[in-house]
Amino acid sequence: MNVKIARPERMAPTWLVWSALWVVYLVWGSTYLAIRYVVETMPPLLAGGVRFIAAGAVMQLVLMVRRGFKGVAVSPKEILACALVGGALLFGGNGLVMVAEQSIPSGLAALVVAAVPLWVVVLRAIFKDRVPRATLISVIVGFVGVGVLVLPGSSGGAATTTGVLTVVLASAFWASGSFFSKRLPLPEDPFTSTTIQMLCGGLIMLVAGLAAGEGGRVDFESFSTSSIVGLIYLVFVGSLLAFTAYTWLLQHAPISKVATYAYVNPVVAIFLGWALLDEPVTLAIAVGATIIVGSVAYIVRHESKPEPVETELPPERL
Repeated sequence: MNVKIARPERMAPTWLVWSALWVVYLVWGSTYLAIRYVVETMPPLLAGGVRFIAAGAVMQLVLMVRRGFKGVAVSPKEILACALVGGALLFGGNGLVMVAEQSIPSGLAALVVAAVPLWVVVLRAIFKDRVPRATLISVIVGFVGVGVLVLPGSSGGAATTTGVLTVVLASAFWASGSFFSKRLPLPEDPFTSTTIQMLCGGLIMLVAGLAAGEGGRVDFESFSTSSIVGLIYLVFVGSLLAFTAYTWLLQHAPISKVATYAYVNPVVAIFLGWALLDEPVTLAIAVGATIIVGSVAYIVRHESKPEPVETELPPERL
């Protein structure tokens, strides 16, 4: 989601900043694993819709209690903008990741999604934004890494080509939503904006799931305990706790340090998938990971500036 921030006026204690960072590192890195558990017995789009509507409803309730009805009021134009951005980010981005994780390892999904900053730079170049030559070169190198992952057999038979390409499309959708969110009239308050995007995006996912025939696949008795726990984890830990920690960090820590989640999360996801689900880490995955994470790390560190900036939350981390 798009969050506008200014340079923190007063830095928080180092131990508190690192505590919040580790929440973002571990929680957002683990959401891919949780999604993998969820889609084992639950329809992906319907489950994703429930996740974001539930998280958005809880956040909206908290905001209403703290601010009153006037404090959460939004205009029709802002609601439309939230629906467009939420649809791209949550349905196009997160929803396709959930669909893809039915046929690819969670760590591989996280690694492909890590290419979102590369897509954002491409969109910036297309729309005539000034992009340093070194950044463009880094983007080309990063997409070479993505190409390595897309090659047949790169996952040792643990993923389908269709599944990998679906995640590539998901990362492009998320980048598009992030990019155009800066050009649409979203609510100025980040919590209000995120809440409405969650509710709109979740509703779109429910409609899409029903249109895709997922309603006929709902069998409550077949839902496994791990799927139920995974969905609850995504709502309360992945979407609410980590988002709160992230927003706090944006206000109390340098953006260059906060942005490190972009290349730490996929490493966490790959490790958890390997450790808990025995997902293979092939040579191709290791090479692709090194290339993508390296190029994203370069872009994040060199694009992060001390002056006021705008940053986007990564996919399926909400």
